[in-house]
Amino acid sequence: MEKLFAYGTLKNKEIQENIFGRTLKGTPDRLIGFVINYIEIEEEFGLEKYPIIVATNNPDDIVTGVVYDISEKDVYLADTYEGLHYKRIEVTLESLQTAWAYIVTN
Repeated sequence: MEKLFAYGTLKNKEIQENIFGRTLKGTPDRLIGFVINYIEIEEEFGLEKYPIIVATNNPDDIVTGVVYDISEKDVYLADTYEGLHYKRIEVTLESLQTAWAYIVTN
């Protein structure tokens, strides 16, 4: 099993259904030393804003999210969903679990 830390659209049940074919069961967790910023991505009907985590290394900065247990296949499905604007990194959560999370590619 893999762990996925979601803080934005991957927490959305409809998006989970579209990507994974089911809704995921997760546990609230937090990522210390990161903040949420936003990037604009060109979509079919114009520019859309999407959340993105950025490392600050400041222990006062905290991103709240959900950690999910997913399969290796699910990791690749999430990679495909996130596309070229995001890359997957390994993070350590407040619970001391290691999980995948997505940051901006540039």
